[in-house]
Amino acid sequence: MTVNKEQNGSTLTVFIEGKLDAISAPQLEAELGDLEGVEELIFDLKDMPYTSSAGLRVFLNTQNIMDDQGHMLVRNASEDVMGIFKETGFTKILDIED
Repeated sequence: MTVNKEQNGSTLTVFIEGKLDAISAPQLEAELGDLEGVEELIFDLKDMPYTSSAGLRVFLNTQNIMDDQGHMLVRNASEDVMGIFKETGFTKILDIED
């Protein structure tokens, strides 16, 4: 998995490329680091074909952080990833842009 970040003021966009699973989830957590000062966090999942429960945990933990300091948006999720979000109820937790 590869993580690329773009910061524009208080907006941070995180691009994830590759599978988000038990092995790569800690890497994503480390890449996110301290989100202090981030008011808008955008995950662009265009190049992420899969997430496991470990990846879902990262999204949930990050959503909890952003609930206190701003807004989190998930965009460009593949059909397979959207299916996982739907099956697990994450479509009710995350703000997901079609």
